[in-house]
Amino acid sequence: MDLGTAPPSNAYLAADALQKPEIWLPLRVFYCDQCWLVQTQDFAAADSLFTEDYAYFSSMSSSWLAHAKTYAEAMTTRFCLGVDSMVVEIASNDGYLLKNFQAVSIPCLGIEPTAAVAEHARKLGIDTREIFFGVKTALKLTQEGISADLMVANNVLAHVPDINDFVGGFKILLGVDGVATFEFPHLLNLVRLNQFDTIYHEHFSYLSLLSVSLIMQSQGLEVFDVEKLPTHGGSLRVFVQHENGPRQVSDEVQSLLDEETGAGMDTPGFYEGFQSTVEGMKNALLSFLIEAKQAGKIVAAYGAAAKGNTFLNFAGVRPDLIEYVVDRSPGKQGRYMPGSRIPIVGEGHLYNHLPDYLLILPWNIADEIRQQLTSLGDQGMKFVTAVPELKVR
Repeated sequence: MDLGTAPPSNAYLAADALQKPEIWLPLRVFYCDQCWLVQTQDFAAADSLFTEDYAYFSSMSSSWLAHAKTYAEAMTTRFCLGVDSMVVEIASNDGYLLKNFQAVSIPCLGIEPTAAVAEHARKLGIDTREIFFGVKTALKLTQEGISADLMVANNVLAHVPDINDFVGGFKILLGVDGVATFEFPHLLNLVRLNQFDTIYHEHFSYLSLLSVSLIMQSQGLEVFDVEKLPTHGGSLRVFVQHENGPRQVSDEVQSLLDEETGAGMDTPGFYEGFQSTVEGMKNALLSFLIEAKQAGKIVAAYGAAAKGNTFLNFAGVRPDLIEYVVDRSPGKQGRYMPGSRIPIVGEGHLYNHLPDYLLILPWNIADEIRQQLTSLGDQGMKFVTAVPELKVR
């Protein structure tokens, strides 16, 4: 997939930055015909993408908070976690998940390299280390006597440039009978459901169970269970233990591996044709926006999400076609979308400047957003999504 060039998707701009140039980087992904891992061609280091003012706060989505709470309750019950256990979350963000363990007195530790969200977690009383995770960090933590009964990595495995070093850290920090869970968008759905906008520079890898199993094996770990999740357009949650650990490998693991090979994910044919499909999606969105403009209609967008930035920049959309983007995150309000430079406003602006159409950029939570804004739909505003295909309702 070649999406041309784009700035980093979370590099939101302050007003004074509008008078300055932006860094645009090629955005291309390739697959390996040996291990079937899909990765971006790297042009930026992780510390240049996940800066201290990184503006993504997990707690902004009510559905994601509910997902985290359900996860914490399920893991606590399944693996008999208690006051003598230790839960470590990698990329713990603003404490959205660990606060659920904290609430029932289960000791926990967050690893979060970005300052703004780490500080928010600390205000909740959650011990949070502001550092990137890998072998070096894991060794340092073990020297402090930390050993994890449960390690959590939700939507972070794709974000690490050196995936072997990252997983190697789990091998070191995970207790002898410990469990690690990894959640990530499923590459099978990315291709089948045209979810190309989840491709951006912060996502170094695009993952299948085929590739993840090989990565875990290379570090002395094994996948013993897997679940399909509806989050992020269809994700996997894999359960990992030390090689030859105490838990039997479930039938679901082989079943999903068979599904992936049955779809051809271990052949080049699976990936062919995706480029032309995506270009068709781009053209459909542009045609809609241009026709709306010519008809004198106002189009706004909701959700200053990274996936939205991928789509807008690939399509070449600017403020003449989308007047503003609404976002509930205070860290994004008053800033501008990278590349497209569309202004980001709070939800109040939407109620005071009602558009004819509202393009929902984070399509994975479109139902949640439509429900939040039901009253505006009743006033005649129409909702638009562009993935997996253009829909106006």
